[in-house]
Amino acid sequence: MKILVIDDDQAMTDLLRIILEPTEAHVITSNTGAAGLQAFKEINPDIVILDLLMPGMDGWEVCQSIREISRVPIMILSVLNNPGLVARALDMGADDFLVKPIKSAVLIAHINNLTRRNSEVNPNTTPLKTGAFIENKL
Repeated sequence: MKILVIDDDQAMTDLLRIILEPTEAHVITSNTGAAGLQAFKEINPDIVILDLLMPGMDGWEVCQSIREISRVPIMILSVLNNPGLVARALDMGADDFLVKPIKSAVLIAHINNLTRRNSEVNPNTTPLKTGAFIENKL
């Protein structure tokens, strides 16, 4: 499974790579919204994990741009914990919204859930292997 992580915090993208690679995911990271959108167009990921608060092109704009061209699952992973903002992100096309910090097992379970729900769009995507991950809190 190809997972594109877009977050302006390099430590967060590095941590997500460390957590997700043992699950046999191919993790591609980007630290700006514009570069993330470009990477999306080039690699055609199976899922996007997206932060909302980024300078320049923020996650709201990235989500909207991706949704205009694709039905790929978009998971928002943000420090924002406001019900109105969660609803706004879901209304804009995000498929899931998780609030940092989050346990890695929960993150992987949500990724697998989105993968199962998206299987009619991309039947070749397989769930992540859950026995190999390190239990961390993001």
